[in-house]
Amino acid sequence: MPVASGLASPLHAAAPRGEPGRLYVVEQAGVIRVVAGGKLRAAPFLDIRSVVTSGGEQGLLSVAFHPDYARNRRFYVDYTDLSGDTRVVEFRSDGTRALPATRRELLHVAQPYANHNGGQLAFGPDGKLYVGMGDGGSGGDPENRAQNPRSLLGKLLRLDVDRPGAKVAVAALGLRNPWRFSFDRASGDLWIGDVGQGDWEEVDVLPRGFASLPNFGWDVHEGRAPFEDKPLGPGTLVWPVTVYSHADGCSITGGSVYRGKAVPALAGRYVYGDYCSGTVWSLRLAGGKATDVRTEPVHVDQLASFAEDAGGELYAVSLSGAVYRFAA
Repeated sequence: MPVASGLASPLHAAAPRGEPGRLYVVEQAGVIRVVAGGKLRAAPFLDIRSVVTSGGEQGLLSVAFHPDYARNRRFYVDYTDLSGDTRVVEFRSDGTRALPATRRELLHVAQPYANHNGGQLAFGPDGKLYVGMGDGGSGGDPENRAQNPRSLLGKLLRLDVDRPGAKVAVAALGLRNPWRFSFDRASGDLWIGDVGQGDWEEVDVLPRGFASLPNFGWDVHEGRAPFEDKPLGPGTLVWPVTVYSHADGCSITGGSVYRGKAVPALAGRYVYGDYCSGTVWSLRLAGGKATDVRTEPVHVDQLASFAEDAGGELYAVSLSGAVYRFAA
């Protein structure tokens, strides 16, 4: 069911755990809007259009709220700047609107091409901020960044935002373009939708407490198929739990494990979809393997993101301008 419409190219949405009834919607050009009580507020929560390059795969790409947002009012955004580079920035709010003067930059990563920016931010169960970085763009990772441990591209990065000056850490490598990832709010497991090259889209799962450095395989592998004949970089190879071919879509949009109450049929299932086809699927994880993969009876045009509200209810964000809530 629709909860907001008339938005300008919305790409993402999120909500602090302590604010039931609110959803913060990210518009690609550099604005965050608030849906409260089922109504879209006229005044933006944040407007940084003057520093954002928008269009294609660039723009204001996500927002994440500090786990203690109710007290410290800190939140984080990932965007492509006027040079096309990735910036991860902290702001504070007064509880109603962002305070631009509180801007604190945490990360700057140069981008060699205009695509594969990743851009997802999410706090993990360890209280750290995780940043999804694509491989830098073009096609086929021509400079071998995803498997290069010295590059921040093609990685999942980890930031300790509570320690000023703390260095960024590589939490995983071998990603092509992680377009949306999430942590299961019940188990702490990490789920990633990694966009494929020409044949395969994949879902990756990293159990909470995984002991070694994970390597998701790109661009030695695309999905479960070989892609380029070369050695893997460091870490432990982690195969996707499920893949789908480009007969069913062309660009995965990773989602969430449903922990809400409104749709009992989705309880404990991971919900994800495809930007191009608008198809939505769900699956269960059993013994580290995907089971009961099924197509859900919904279609979302230009599916850019899924989102969870404070209570774990699930939403879908359409780049065409609307946000929908899953209902029974």
